[in-house]
Amino acid sequence: MEGFDLECGNSVAAFQSADGVSALQRMAYDIIIIGGGHNGLVTACYLAKAGLKTLVLERRDVVGGQAVTEEIHPGFRCSTVAHSAGPLSAQVVSDLNLTNNGLQLITPDVRVLSLGADDRSLCLYNKAGRTVSEIERFSSKDAGKYEEFVTSFQRIGRVLAPLASMTPPSIDQPTPNDVWNIGKVGLAFRGLGKKDEFRLLRWGPMAVADLAAEWFETELLRATIAARGIFGAFAGPWSAGTSLGLLWQAALDGNAIAPAAFVKGGMGGVTQSLVASATAAGAEIRTGVEVSRIEAGGKISLKKKSEILEARAVVSNADPRTTFLQLIDPVNLDPNFLLKTRNYRAHGTVAKVNMALSRLPSFNGVDSVEKLSGRIHVGPDTDYLERAFDAAKYGEWSSEPHMEITIPTISDPTLAPDGQHVMSIHVQFAPYKLKSGDWNSRREEFADNVLAVLSRYSPDLTNSIIARQVITPLDLETTYGLSGGHINHGEQALDQFFTFRPLIGWAQYRTPLQRLYLCGAGTHPGGGVTAMNGANAAREILKDIKAKKI
Repeated sequence: MEGFDLECGNSVAAFQSADGVSALQRMAYDIIIIGGGHNGLVTACYLAKAGLKTLVLERRDVVGGQAVTEEIHPGFRCSTVAHSAGPLSAQVVSDLNLTNNGLQLITPDVRVLSLGADDRSLCLYNKAGRTVSEIERFSSKDAGKYEEFVTSFQRIGRVLAPLASMTPPSIDQPTPNDVWNIGKVGLAFRGLGKKDEFRLLRWGPMAVADLAAEWFETELLRATIAARGIFGAFAGPWSAGTSLGLLWQAALDGNAIAPAAFVKGGMGGVTQSLVASATAAGAEIRTGVEVSRIEAGGKISLKKKSEILEARAVVSNADPRTTFLQLIDPVNLDPNFLLKTRNYRAHGTVAKVNMALSRLPSFNGVDSVEKLSGRIHVGPDTDYLERAFDAAKYGEWSSEPHMEITIPTISDPTLAPDGQHVMSIHVQFAPYKLKSGDWNSRREEFADNVLAVLSRYSPDLTNSIIARQVITPLDLETTYGLSGGHINHGEQALDQFFTFRPLIGWAQYRTPLQRLYLCGAGTHPGGGVTAMNGANAAREILKDIKAKKI
């Protein structure tokens, strides 16, 4: 596709500001993308491959957003925010030739190891047969149900999977293509059979705790399943609609229980392969550049360089609240739209503790290193998870938090010196707003509590810690640009999902501001390193260019 020549062509018009000091420059691009996170880079890759002159602007000195590998101590590199990939879209990997651009995925046989309060552990594998043998140690009844549980979610996942790569249909004016795509999903639904049809209709609005209890009696297994429904959410397992997380996981992966999906070199391996693909296609990437304002008509202003850039279209990889409430003058948006945006829920509940370790710690009841190679779950029963959420509701971090832990150096020893390790701990619940004190003064107290709880399961952990990094919800906002510290750019609840994400009437990656699009996790299909948001947004932008709408 030929690049679009703006009136000013490639010329640069410079002029003095009122004080005669700073110069304003107007440059021509086809596409300007704000934010070099993985979805912004995916969008850049597709648009640059289509022949459009594409520029990516990243506020930090490193691209990647949440999918980044950073040194937390000399010689120790860690996936500091997101520590598991995806499941990354195989179609995007193929389209953008990411494997040949350095991407190496690592998928251990272990999905998750769940640590029990009684020093027993339960390991769930990719292979259902191995998992059944593990569950039999707890309950023969549960072991007998597990394969049906897996196959039911596989069937439902196949029905829902096309939704992830689909642009949500317009509610008011669905196109013939919208009707066709939804119709195909409807036909697939009818092919499920009555039992799974009924399950899908019931499960969507259910509390995930109820769903897990319908299948299993073992509390540790129930809690492991329920944890996926509340991952990154301001919700507990008894909150209505949390089963959506399991259904969507099945759509993306074919299983209600998320896999352990790592990347050689850490999560930065994803975004570095995207950088290679984008630059090979002709995209320009600039770091250390912060956008101060988005104007109608494809214009943006840069914060420090007093530079104005102009393009055929602007694409924001920032979350919806940041985009509409911070980067756009409110006079350019309808008051009703602004009200809905202010009510868009993005209350962060996640903190991270990353550690450099002198050796691999041992865990109670765990008899092999292989079992530590996937995700490690701390949250022995459903009520434990609900109590952890209770604290967040009242502005306190949980004294007994739910944790998801990874030790990526088991599969990828290049991240640390020989024989040493890094550990990444995703902690819930840690509310963005604290009732007493603030995150800057209480971060170390928080980390001490996390380690005290984890030490019950790994008594020798504290003696192996060389250094630790604490990332609070406030850090997620100020350093990584996540409004409210929300890792998914907003709650993925039923009313902020699919045709309602981010807002009803604006789920097609377009916005009320002329020539502005969204491509981040605040769009469908939501959070996680799937890369589908960026691919879907690029498709809609190219569609509008072909139709000469921009």
